[in-house]
Amino acid sequence: MTEHADSSPHSTSSVAAARAFVTTHAFWLTVGAISLAAGVFLTHQLMAWPPHEDETLALFVGRDSLAGVIEHVTRERGGAPLHFLFAWAVAHLGFGLGGMRLVSASFAVASLPLVALLGRRLADRRSAVIATALVAASWVFLFHGVYARMYSLFLFLSLLSFLMLLRALDRRRRGAWAGWGAVLLLGVAAHPYGALVFAAQAVFVVLARRDQIRKAAVAFVLVGLAGTPFWITDLVLANRFDVGVGGRGGRLGGPWAIVTYLWQTAGDFSSGRWPVLVVVLVLGLVGLIVVRNETRALVLCVVGVPVAAFLAARLGGSTSPESRHLIFVLPFFAIVVSAGILRATRRAPAAAIALTAVLVVLEVGWAWNRTPQLFEWEPKKRQATRAQAEEYLATTSRPDDILFGYESLYLGAWERNSGFPDVVVPRADSVLALRTIRQERRPLGRGIWVLDASERNNLKPRLEIENRDPGPPGTFETKAFGPFLVIRTIRPVANDRAYFAAAARAMLVGRSLGIGDADVNLQTIERADRVLRGYGPSLRLLSDTSR
Repeated sequence: MTEHADSSPHSTSSVAAARAFVTTHAFWLTVGAISLAAGVFLTHQLMAWPPHEDETLALFVGRDSLAGVIEHVTRERGGAPLHFLFAWAVAHLGFGLGGMRLVSASFAVASLPLVALLGRRLADRRSAVIATALVAASWVFLFHGVYARMYSLFLFLSLLSFLMLLRALDRRRRGAWAGWGAVLLLGVAAHPYGALVFAAQAVFVVLARRDQIRKAAVAFVLVGLAGTPFWITDLVLANRFDVGVGGRGGRLGGPWAIVTYLWQTAGDFSSGRWPVLVVVLVLGLVGLIVVRNETRALVLCVVGVPVAAFLAARLGGSTSPESRHLIFVLPFFAIVVSAGILRATRRAPAAAIALTAVLVVLEVGWAWNRTPQLFEWEPKKRQATRAQAEEYLATTSRPDDILFGYESLYLGAWERNSGFPDVVVPRADSVLALRTIRQERRPLGRGIWVLDASERNNLKPRLEIENRDPGPPGTFETKAFGPFLVIRTIRPVANDRAYFAAAARAMLVGRSLGIGDADVNLQTIERADRVLRGYGPSLRLLSDTSR
């Protein structure tokens, strides 16, 4: 009894100290718990979603030398130099798709504390915690946390740039402005829509922080000049797809099309089921009204600048914005929704927790509905047959074979055999396709094409495909693995015209089997073939007209 009595005060003081610690650090403990939960999910489900051609593209480009990657991105493909630098590092370290997806997951999880910081700066601690939970449960966050592209990197850098901008405006020091400029340039290097982040921040300073407009103007001009290489890279990408303020492309479709796009984006930020989305948007509107003026101005700039850009832009036929392109808006959307939740439940604080929990569950439900494989994994049959097809390609291909399109099977084959061919003819860009073929040494090797019957854009997605030979006899060898049909010429194609003739036959098989991409691929092949036959513009003129 004496020992128990002696230990009691110590035990009581320990409990009191623990409670005091939790109370003092509740904000970061909660944010840390949310981040940990997101990290565990993304790590566990890292390879659940099947490999995608855009992931293959990044890693195949990354197989080149550093100078080659820079040349390819800045002069031929355009887009996101920083993303391709990560792909180069991953490829040369030998980590493959798993390593590239881990990069995405790491930046996604690292974004959550930044959401909390931004929410605390723009609203309050409770709003910040709720916003962090809403972001972590959204489809846009969860999917792009495992998708080995640039979107979680872009989310992280855009968030950091907004925090650095607000810090620079508050501190009014050159060092703070320099830090903001460096982070913003990285954001621009991560995604072409970094230009919209830059523009939104400039408009915000003009409208809401005129007290700092002189220093800000100098900083923005310097960043604009320093970002010239990235603006040029963005123009290369825009020219490939006929995107711009002028140009021959069509507009997004007018105000109603933009409203529809924003509605769908808000759904991917929360839940795409319209009754839930209506409630979320009402909460967001309430939150927008009750937040302070500076916060409201910044949110309106972040949303308004992209809308103005979409109204002014002309987009090529193969180009359309998707919800992921506005991933930098997600934290601001979550912050105003969280402010609305707190306002709606101000007389019953416990109800805020309950409402947030319900929304989190509904968001995860929408993510599951949107991309079932992210939660359920790829069907076992597809996994097994994909592995068989990858092994077949890895063991039977030659280094001089010519691949068509960045098919995911090529990535698996390369991970099994580092000597797997690395020449890929793009499937949706006739200029780049023809340039790729013309740059190769003669005679050209065998042509390889892959048809995937399980893709969702097919007429009837299925896990089996017919083994069909494009003909004529003795020209091709074919092998089917579940939904995958591998088509390969028996002999080297030798020259450009023979390659495109064989490619057309392979895509005609794809069309007959209901493969969704076959028509687009045929257009690329036919346009390149017309140039070779002298019935179309030269490669130089094709490049000019694409601009």
